[in-house]
Amino acid sequence: MSCTADGTRIVYHGSNEIVSAPMILITRYTKDFGFGFYTTQIKKQANAWAIRRARSSGTPVVSKYLYTPNSSLKYLHFESTTNEWLDFVAHCRHGDLHPYDIVEGPMADDQIWDEVEAYLDEKLTREQFMVLAKFKKPTHQISFHTVAALRTLTFLDAEEV
Repeated sequence: MSCTADGTRIVYHGSNEIVSAPMILITRYTKDFGFGFYTTQIKKQANAWAIRRARSSGTPVVSKYLYTPNSSLKYLHFESTTNEWLDFVAHCRHGDLHPYDIVEGPMADDQIWDEVEAYLDEKLTREQFMVLAKFKKPTHQISFHTVAALRTLTFLDAEEV
């Protein structure tokens, strides 16, 4: 997960098809950081996304992009599963909108989603959630929420998983 001196880096998107022209789709389910186009720096994680998505139809494919930061965009970065991250995810999962073009941080994946749900249902306190979340494997996501944000991505290639 390395960046070059200018901040560019490789990110991956796992799907059931090649995505050479990313789009922001409004779907039935809200995601951690709201509606957007989601990528990761962790190729293994993108592979898992592709396999999961292709279970219903299609072929598991990981598309690869060069991400070039644009300092004029509104960017929010969470280093870890902090209180601020949990509040942000809770708001986004409830369908609330945010003002950011790009959001980056850990994901509430299947391993901790049950704990997020328990927190949202007030069955876990914030402190209990944070203890449970620290024991899970590292994850990463960077989501693009505007057309200007999508323009920071350059499609490089794709491969079947």
